Amino acid sequence: MVKKLRDWEKWPFALIYAPLIFVWMYYAFKAKAFWFMSNVNPTLEFSGFEGETKQEMYVQLPTESYPQTLYVKAGESFDKLKARLLNSGLTYPFIVKPEIGMQGLLFRKIEKESDLLYYHTYLPFDYVMQALVDLPIELSVFHIRYPGQVKGKITGFILKEYMTVLGDGKNDLLTLMMNHPKAKRRMIEMKAKHEKHLHLILPAGKKFILSMAGNHNRGAKFVNLHKQIDDALCAVFDKISLYAGKFYYGRYDVKCASIEELKQGKNFSILEFNGTGAEPNHIYDCGMSYAKALGEIQRHWADMYRIGKINLQAGHPYWGFWKGYKYLANAKKFFKLMREYDINMDVEK
Repeated sequence: MVKKLRDWEKWPFALIYAPLIFVWMYYAFKAKAFWFMSNVNPTLEFSGFEGETKQEMYVQLPTESYPQTLYVKAGESFDKLKARLLNSGLTYPFIVKPEIGMQGLLFRKIEKESDLLYYHTYLPFDYVMQALVDLPIELSVFHIRYPGQVKGKITGFILKEYMTVLGDGKNDLLTLMMNHPKAKRRMIEMKAKHEKHLHLILPAGKKFILSMAGNHNRGAKFVNLHKQIDDALCAVFDKISLYAGKFYYGRYDVKCASIEELKQGKNFSILEFNGTGAEPNHIYDCGMSYAKALGEIQRHWADMYRIGKINLQAGHPYWGFWKGYKYLANAKKFFKLMREYDINMDVEK
């Protein structure tokens, strides 16, 4: 029981954040606006708190800084889509994910045309096709810059390790998954996704990737790299933030060849930019106490409040309570539907 209480990272999201409601209300009272974060990134809908599209984020980034991307409308003719794909030069394999997404839901790797046909036919949502980034390291960089300033700060820097199992030459993949601390809690998904390999016996020392989604709640492990944060790393993301103009607060998910080259602004690709809804995910998998984690979140919210206050004075108003409430209610319904499609996708296939 004591271990479960200490292992706060496995608590439900609502329970982890419950004590912070008082912090939220404090800043809402000071701002005289419940959604005090709604104007922090003015060029993203609801500041990227939830429900923003991939396109509205990518169009504000340098073209060379993110993977080649095609936007697909639900219900588009598959023949038309194939023609667009051919003309674009995008080749198999590539990645697909919803235009409005979260937590790695419906993120898939497309190996061949039949995979794309199934995904396109199955999904009732707009989505993106994106070049597979063949770079070995995936990182998250939490960057904050105040309006009117050219230099920001990096508050979090983590390495993402995909959920994998390690072969022992004896047990099959199914057994290895059942013994994995995170995979065993997602067995319906794992069995469906790896149905063809369940009885495969991996050689000793051979790794098998169970999920390529670099999200903590999708099984990825985070390694805190805070000692690697320096002026060179910050300068790279200051430049990106300034290019976008009004990306003041959020987390970049990046793939790169090496940390050294990333600090030189070379050989990296931005997968996502998550705005005010981004967690400071460097609080996970690093042995941080629950109290310290809450303090880290509170410090980030303090930055949100201050940036929002500056933007308000610059003519960017806060959202009204009911506008934000209705927006989030619709987003909640949408994401619930997405989860259902994500769970059932591999099962139905």
